[in-house]
Amino acid sequence: MTKTTGVAPKLADALAIVLGTEGIPLRLRAWDGSQAGPEDAPVLEFRSRRALRRILWSPGQLGISRAYVAGEIDAPGDVFASFAALSSAGKFAEPGPFPPLTAREAWTLLKTAVRVGAIGPNPAPPPEESKVHRLGNRHSKNRDAAAISHHYDVGNDFYAMVLGPSMVYSCAVWGDHADGNGGVDSLESAQEAKIDLVCRKLGLQPGMRVLDVGCGWGSFALHAAQRYGVDVVGVTLSTEQAGLARKRVAEAGLTERVDIRVQDYRDVDDGPYDAISSIGMSEHVGREQISRYVSQLHNLLRPGGRLLNHAISWNAGPTEADPDSFIPRYVFPDGEMLSLADMITALESGGFEVLDVEALRRHYALTLRAWVHNLEHRWDEAVSVSSPGRARVWRLYMAASALGFEAGLTGVNQVLVQRSGGTEPPLRRTAWI
Repeated sequence: MTKTTGVAPKLADALAIVLGTEGIPLRLRAWDGSQAGPEDAPVLEFRSRRALRRILWSPGQLGISRAYVAGEIDAPGDVFASFAALSSAGKFAEPGPFPPLTAREAWTLLKTAVRVGAIGPNPAPPPEESKVHRLGNRHSKNRDAAAISHHYDVGNDFYAMVLGPSMVYSCAVWGDHADGNGGVDSLESAQEAKIDLVCRKLGLQPGMRVLDVGCGWGSFALHAAQRYGVDVVGVTLSTEQAGLARKRVAEAGLTERVDIRVQDYRDVDDGPYDAISSIGMSEHVGREQISRYVSQLHNLLRPGGRLLNHAISWNAGPTEADPDSFIPRYVFPDGEMLSLADMITALESGGFEVLDVEALRRHYALTLRAWVHNLEHRWDEAVSVSSPGRARVWRLYMAASALGFEAGLTGVNQVLVQRSGGTEPPLRRTAWI
């Protein structure tokens, strides 16, 4: 029999204070078996008093995220439904940094914590939390390398379970009939379609020399070399990515055509290249470095050469970055999303001509849902090759990101540009569509 009295109603009151709402859009289950909230709402479990203690010390997104990563809060049913209900309520629905509690709210929350026995010292953050923000100047080469290592050097086996055989960690391009669950059965074909689309937009021809900035596990480099007969230099700051990429290149018999380097894009000095791909990399560059990024790639291209910049954009208007939110603390340290307008301005100011812009927002939502499916389907294996906290970080991050794309808060765009001089581009986009 469900307990309707106990801890859960007090937790519901505390969560309503944090959210800044009159009630909560969730069914709460507490560690003593009690429940509160609408009976037909998505479920959120508080498994420990420590969860409320974390929220008391860090009210808002960070405290709740830490409790989830630590396993003190769980979403045992449909993770998308639970996170959607939470993220659409009160202060969570507002873009930008989480508003601080008023003195009255903080005092009420403190009294609730006393009543449920949650008072105590601030628990240490889960070990999965990044320490990058303490490592010197933002976007220095050493700090960027540390940020990339935090995100990508968590184990190639873990990424293989999440991404599938394609080992592509960016938005796929789906057909018109992709299903609402991410079209999991066609994830590989959707990723191949994305890579081939990039190759066609770049106008790749046999004998060209191509730079792949942020090459990941080498999937674009392999496809471009195999299908289009080009020579590819791929650069990444992740040693684990580079190791697997080199192995894949060797197994494909392409060591003479593909060179994988552990190298900062700022240190590449062996241009000119006929084309450059940057797929899901410029989000790591940072607003203060974007002009340098554009200048570097412009200088590495031959006249008439094309650059394809595939990047996530922030669509929710001007906001102040919040370094204490979940994503920079646990997923992408120092990552920054520019608006599409800011990215195009940077590219044009750096001497590029824009040839084409394609928005892929809905495609990324489908891709993220497919990755969540893969993770949940192989949950025990994913935990065994990483950690329970790491798997929970990725589940939260990917599910929440899918909701952000579906709501239009974030987008993803392929911007194709060309350096002046050389061969004129085609008159119509039919060359790559």
